Amino acid sequence: MNAREEILTRIRTALQDVPEVAPEVDVPVEWEYHRATRTEGVLDLFVERVEDYKAAVVRANSGEVPGRIVEALNAHDVHSVVLPAGLDPTWRAALEASEIEVRDDTPLDRAQLDTTDAVVTAACVGAAETGTIFLDHRPDQGRRALTLVPDMHVCVIRADQVVSDVPEAITRVAPSVRENQLPVTMISGGSATSDIELSRVEGVHGPRTLHVVLVQD
Repeated sequence: MNAREEILTRIRTALQDVPEVAPEVDVPVEWEYHRATRTEGVLDLFVERVEDYKAAVVRANSGEVPGRIVEALNAHDVHSVVLPAGLDPTWRAALEASEIEVRDDTPLDRAQLDTTDAVVTAACVGAAETGTIFLDHRPDQGRRALTLVPDMHVCVIRADQVVSDVPEAITRVAPSVRENQLPVTMISGGSATSDIELSRVEGVHGPRTLHVVLVQD
């Protein structure tokens, strides 16, 4: 008997007393898909997990959002920002009143985006357990390139857009894909990757800096 036959013989011997039923029946899983797994402290958990990715999070009410956006951009010495066409007009007005150059996506080509310091967008949904923000690229978020090329992303998300976990977030974002064929971008902190020697490189596949404004009214 070779090694292969010996291993298979041992497996068959070990399985002699196991009833022959379908695997999904043999191992029932007590789980209901799409249900929320957490109802308390979701916002605090979301903030904690987003900050784990070295992203900044500030809380604000609706009226404070324009000022928080400008503060964040100035704090990072941003000189130019691109804005999606459907961005909240009060946010746009605050930026236009600042000394930061506002660029509309006309659309901008790659070279123009590459020389743009930052982008400001809204969001679709956030998953608290992973600190992940989902964009479905509606007019207040713009096309994907806007959130991939500039080096800083200021993302505004409302408290009612934050859910417990990824399955619940997928349920929220699913209609955007199924009914509107929109792309989805999932963001967990600033862009970073590591090679086989664990040398960390930031900004390879997207902005190095993520700044989140959480709107709580």
